[in-house]
Amino acid sequence: MMTDEEITTIQKDLRAKGVKYCIGAYVDIHGVPKGKVVPIDHLHHMAHGSERYTGYALDGLGQAPNDDEITSIPDLGHIVQLPWEPSVAWMPADNGFQGNPYPLNTRVALKNMLAQAAEMGFGFNLGIECEIFVLEQNEDGSLAVPNPNDKLTKPCYSVEGFMDQFNWLDKVATCINDLGWDLYSFDHEDANGQYEFDFAYADALTMCDRLVFFRYMAKEFAKQEGLLATMMPKPFADKTGNGAHFNMSLYDLKTGGNVFACDPKDDPRGLGLTETGYQFIGGILKHGHALCAAFAPTVNSYKRLVRQGAMSYFTWAPVFNSYGSNNRTNSVRVPSGGGRCESRNADGAVNPYLAATLALAAGLEGIREGIDPGDPNEDNLYTISESERAARGIQFLPQNLQEAIACFQADPITETALGSGLRDEFVKYKTEEWQAYHLSVSEWEVERYSHLF
Repeated sequence: MMTDEEITTIQKDLRAKGVKYCIGAYVDIHGVPKGKVVPIDHLHHMAHGSERYTGYALDGLGQAPNDDEITSIPDLGHIVQLPWEPSVAWMPADNGFQGNPYPLNTRVALKNMLAQAAEMGFGFNLGIECEIFVLEQNEDGSLAVPNPNDKLTKPCYSVEGFMDQFNWLDKVATCINDLGWDLYSFDHEDANGQYEFDFAYADALTMCDRLVFFRYMAKEFAKQEGLLATMMPKPFADKTGNGAHFNMSLYDLKTGGNVFACDPKDDPRGLGLTETGYQFIGGILKHGHALCAAFAPTVNSYKRLVRQGAMSYFTWAPVFNSYGSNNRTNSVRVPSGGGRCESRNADGAVNPYLAATLALAAGLEGIREGIDPGDPNEDNLYTISESERAARGIQFLPQNLQEAIACFQADPITETALGSGLRDEFVKYKTEEWQAYHLSVSEWEVERYSHLF
């Protein structure tokens, strides 16, 4: 908690910049931001938890109608002045309950896990690749690519497709750089109407805050163009989906040095990863099936995690619990040069705080237990035989949300990392989501069966 003097300094600075209102934006179980708007005159009260919320009105915060209210505590070290509405300041927030951090808040859970990493001498760096579609919505609710010229079978890196959506891209890119996130690349991605933004990694808490704000900001700028921006995992069956790949490394809290990084010549496996880095991957793979529920948390997510599906070529999405070098058919990849590992089953619907908490917990367990992930897989895992996969011990990731939730519930690490309350809330809401989907009757079913029987 900041001192009153520090809060006053921030308040004066925000006023000078034209801020009139503040939003303390915490997230629900889905990673969707929630909050109240407070006039700048009441920033002191807000910073001390004046804003109270009925938790029963929110998904995944574990409250009944008779429970005391939760509060919202803004993080005044991560303030964003809204570029399109400078009178409003956005502040990522934690929930509190009766004077203490609320353990069912996923941002609080991540901070707790970061504290455990700190006890081992580690900090956690995270980079998230943001893939996103920019679409138009038809009167019947269906989605369509707005640019009629963006119709190549393989449109990845298309300069024409990029420039045709330049107004929106420029707004998002300008915002990212004005916020100091250091955008170093953006492009037309592998599907029609899809784009990717890559900006510098940061400490895990900061990066998770940025992903939540990115989704909100990208949607706002799309609305200004009369379009819909979505990080929905798989909007179209015949196109690639939206990943949100987690690029992870640990650093030494004393020196700041990357404890995963070494010269590839000093790595017997040649990937440029230390033994600590391999052990981290070993933990990720040990709990890979449970982690998949957090990385890919919706019914729609598992339409993305297929080798080919309705597409004319491979999807690039991971379907195996495996790791390798710069090989995108693994769920965990060590990019060229090493020094980090990338979990590729994370998608655009991820609650980043929840997924980062579990990934860090699994990785730290791998280090504590010295788990060896085995040899990296260098070949195309989509095409090797089932007998070869079995010989290597490579298992499929969960095939649907129901299977993923069963793995999540069965793995003790989810309760150890999240606590029973947050673990049970995630299971509850995701089970309900699966049941609602399973009980619905789709257009595909009507088309296939109504005249067949």
